[in-house]
Amino acid sequence: MTVMSPKLGEALVKTTHSKDINDALNRIFSEYLELKLGALQEAVEGFQRKWGIGFEEFKRNFKEGTLKEDGYSFSAEKDFWQWEEAETLKKHYEEIKSQWI
Repeated sequence: MTVMSPKLGEALVKTTHSKDINDALNRIFSEYLELKLGALQEAVEGFQRKWGIGFEEFKRNFKEGTLKEDGYSFSAEKDFWQWEEAETLKKHYEEIKSQWI
């Protein structure tokens, strides 16, 4: 069993203005999920603005070689992998959030 130091527990309760350690951890985890989802949404929206399309259309165009930029360019490939990662992680954290709340 993992044990938390009393000093850390006290700091978490004070920082979050919580009634106890469980409430403090719940708040911290909920806020963490919101921050992660916000950052991932920003990344997704940035790619949508850059390419002018959603990820599924980008992925299809990437595979078909019909992007406005060469699909084999470093920039296009990098965007593909980063965008796919952001979409995948966003779904992952949304699932965790739906189970948590």
